Amino acid sequence: MIDASGKSVRPMRRYVVGAALIGLASVTLLSPRAFADSTTTTTAPSSGSSTTSRTTTSVPVTTTTNKVWVAPLTGLPDPSELTRHRSALTIKIDNTPEAHPQFGLQDADVVYEEIVEGGITRLAAIFNSKLPTVVGPVRSVRRTDPQIVYPLGGIFAFSGGAQYAIDAIEKAPVKLIQESNAGAAMFRDLKRPPPHNLLANAALLMTYGGEPKPPRAIFTYRSASEPATGARVNVFNVDFFSGYEVSYNWDEKTFSWDRTIFDYPDITATGQRVSPANVIEMNVLYRGGVGVEGSYAQLTGSGPAEVFTAGRVQRGTWSRKALADPIVYKNESGQVIALTPGQTFVELADTLMRATITNQP
Repeated sequence: MIDASGKSVRPMRRYVVGAALIGLASVTLLSPRAFADSTTTTTAPSSGSSTTSRTTTSVPVTTTTNKVWVAPLTGLPDPSELTRHRSALTIKIDNTPEAHPQFGLQDADVVYEEIVEGGITRLAAIFNSKLPTVVGPVRSVRRTDPQIVYPLGGIFAFSGGAQYAIDAIEKAPVKLIQESNAGAAMFRDLKRPPPHNLLANAALLMTYGGEPKPPRAIFTYRSASEPATGARVNVFNVDFFSGYEVSYNWDEKTFSWDRTIFDYPDITATGQRVSPANVIEMNVLYRGGVGVEGSYAQLTGSGPAEVFTAGRVQRGTWSRKALADPIVYKNESGQVIALTPGQTFVELADTLMRATITNQP
């Protein structure tokens, strides 16, 4: 539930996670908050795992005149250049109530939310900047997934799937890793019931050597000196059916969108709030029918889109000529929409669904 200020008033769920499951391997990048204003000194969140909903410790990062490598899937500076030598790693993640709390979502560069059979949603989380040692629960491939990963390449990790879905992903330029050939990179959490207990180690999966390295950029980002445009928004909903509606509340302190699902704040198993810098809602045609087994989101062509970034919304369109091309997002004036550097969630809503703004200044 959302109060008048745009914040959830439902009590937050609490979970206890074994210490063996919460180690994270990551690279420290500049925070999206650094792009709120143009300054000579910015801050970056400290690396390592956390058991609180926010990481508050920060270290100063002084800008220099030397050109710094930029992580391709977040637009954030990566002085270590680790992302320059990694492929994209896409992991399919369960999104049912039984799968929550999930592992590793806070460290994904990009997350796609897609509709599958019965109208429920699944996630395709793409990693490059950070490689958490626990991600999941891992679930099966769907026919939408090749549409997502085709321009990225790299590694695609999943738990199996129907033969028609496996046949589809085998045509994409990705290295396929599933439970049967993952070795130590996938494991079962015996404290959770199957099939919601298969987890993955992203750091180990990355050693399987996907190509290309690095992946191509799939979004355009604004610079620190470039102001955000669009109408201001505090709260909006993406009206997925079957009880899978998600809402996002703008958090001025973290400069990100706090995500809520099933009427609860979306908190990972390590206690971190899922709160992307950007949310893109795309209206797409589901070939075969929405929520019908074997159907898929057609991500070529064009359609309406709404881009939520920096506490604002820009309405426009998405377009893509071929699977090998990245999707282009343009506003109503025909200009490419520039995102805030940081994590991005892409909501693959049906053509009849719309993002509903419920709280606007």
